[in-house]
Amino acid sequence: MPRAGRRRCPSGAGMLELPFLPFCALLGGLGVACVAFVSAWCQQWRGGFAWDGSARMFNWHPVLMVTGLVVLYGAAALVYRLPFSWRGPKLPWKVLHGALALAAFCLAVPGLVAVFSFHDARGTPNMYSLHSWLGLATVLLFSCQWLAGFASFLLPWAPAWLRALYKPVHVFFGSTILMLAVASCVSGINEKLFFSLGTWRRPGVQHGPGDRWAQGGPGAALPAIRTAGSFPSRHEKPPRRSRGWRVAGLGCPGRGERCPSLPKEKRDNGVRPSAP
Repeated sequence: MPRAGRRRCPSGAGMLELPFLPFCALLGGLGVACVAFVSAWCQQWRGGFAWDGSARMFNWHPVLMVTGLVVLYGAAALVYRLPFSWRGPKLPWKVLHGALALAAFCLAVPGLVAVFSFHDARGTPNMYSLHSWLGLATVLLFSCQWLAGFASFLLPWAPAWLRALYKPVHVFFGSTILMLAVASCVSGINEKLFFSLGTWRRPGVQHGPGDRWAQGGPGAALPAIRTAGSFPSRHEKPPRRSRGWRVAGLGCPGRGERCPSLPKEKRDNGVRPSAP
């Protein structure tokens, strides 16, 4: 048991420390590579793009979903971990976070329209696979997440207690939705690969090593983005010395632990500053 008044070591002290900004640049490169792989796959081996109910209309679906729900949404998740956001007013960073998430949603909607229109034109039943249900659940959760975040953090009349109560819920579901988005994209790529091989091979479509590399590339890079993104998302802000209680989740050893920077009599009395 540690002695009273002695600072405990943070719980993440033994974690691997990586350069934050170069690591974010690496994640950005992986995201651009994913979009490039999917776009090249659809353009080179799937016939290109159109908006006419044909298979070329379906090709918009993977490109828009990967760009929106993985790349842009992943960038929105890292906004508050940038060191530039730790100082000055928070409103511009809130707006940037919400705008990136909204842009991701605006790309996801036509992506869904493309696949449903393609199915309707071909007479294919909708929602026939695990990928379909997982993807639709991800988009629905994402829309609810954005609306709740907008109402709680951007509207001026939201009370401080509501923001403090909802913030950990928002962070949890944000990470969960990003994980579901990656799982949806990987399962969709895998499903399309099955349709392109074996007894499901479609006539008139050329398949070769390049086709498989173009599908396997983003299929491998998407989980790498989510796994690598867990390191920058845990990047810790410097402790707020102006408060007697360190902020939970930002390198503090435990929720509600007293900070030794307070005078001894206040620490003994359990004085806690008001919530932000």
